Amino acid sequence: MTDLVLHIHSSPAEIDAKAWNDLLALQPNPSPFMRHEYLAALHESKSATPESGWTAAFVTLRRGKRLEGACPVYVKDHSYGEYVFDWAWANAYEQHGLKYYPKALVAVPFTPVPGARLLARDAKSRTLLVQGLVQWCKQEELSSLHLLFGADEDIAACAEAGLMLRHTIQFHWTNTEPGYPNFDAFLASLSHDKRKKIRQERRKVADAEVSFRWSRGADISTADWDFFYRCYARTYREHGNAPYLTRDFFHRMADTLPEAWLLFVAERAGKPIATSLIALSAAVENGVAGIGAPLAAYGRYWGALERVDCLHFDACYYQPLQWCIDNGVSRFEGGAQGEHKMARALMPVKTTSAHWLAHPSFADAVERFLEREGAGIENYMDHLDERSPFKAS
Repeated sequence: MTDLVLHIHSSPAEIDAKAWNDLLALQPNPSPFMRHEYLAALHESKSATPESGWTAAFVTLRRGKRLEGACPVYVKDHSYGEYVFDWAWANAYEQHGLKYYPKALVAVPFTPVPGARLLARDAKSRTLLVQGLVQWCKQEELSSLHLLFGADEDIAACAEAGLMLRHTIQFHWTNTEPGYPNFDAFLASLSHDKRKKIRQERRKVADAEVSFRWSRGADISTADWDFFYRCYARTYREHGNAPYLTRDFFHRMADTLPEAWLLFVAERAGKPIATSLIALSAAVENGVAGIGAPLAAYGRYWGALERVDCLHFDACYYQPLQWCIDNGVSRFEGGAQGEHKMARALMPVKTTSAHWLAHPSFADAVERFLEREGAGIENYMDHLDERSPFKAS
């Protein structure tokens, strides 16, 4: 396919935003996190830059001026902010006197949300994109290539190109067809003990005289964004880490992608005490995300300035689920890990990443490891399925 040319870009700003978003809109599993505005904000806000260990090397595949394929690529000198853990691989390299970093990553920084990663007009372009990525990694003498949380189409292209597959578990809630008419109907679908526990937890928050309000899109005020960031940063620091995302990132989101956000604010005596930020995958028309009924919701960030028993569960699960039911949202994704989410009716879902390692011996060792890990994941899924929170049919 000599008429197709691969380009490497050091910034998303080098790629036309409309062309990127038009290509994203063609994918079966787009998400707001792959929109040009989101990726550009990560770069321009200094949240994901070479200084923080994320060196952009975005790839485009063009036929003339027409964009046939594209994907976000970062050259990494660490494994933070990825949520598919390869620290053991890096340690093994080091123990054998080899360098694991730098490596190449096809992913959205700090965002473990499954969806399209290889934007392509057809399967052939997607396969060529993977092949081009592997060849570029060889030329740059990178240790490895990792595509994280890919859509089925991405994983198929990677498998065809010989990449190894790795599975992890997330927990997602589904608004069972034809959709729950209200939150009580949802609770009625659960087993008695799970239904009782949720009601008890919500009652504790209500008895503490905490109420919630929500704002969406452009209706989220600057003051609410400021308060959210104060809570978000505090939560990270309480765990001994600096926040991944800067305040400027969220400022840019409010300016360039407001329709993607839903904010819950918990208040007591008229004073805000906690927040929960949810992302929305809005319907897309002609490459433009609309403000209509969202297709999916994604639990992202939370923080609190006061301790209230069960407030986290209400802010991060029950309030968003009630909003999803009221607004006809089909799916709520709870983020990485956390089987405690099953008690809130978020069920296990297998997610997949793909990996290529340049060193043949280490590639063989990792392949054997992934076979064992994969069998463990299947057993874990079977174990979780036996613990369904729903009534027996």
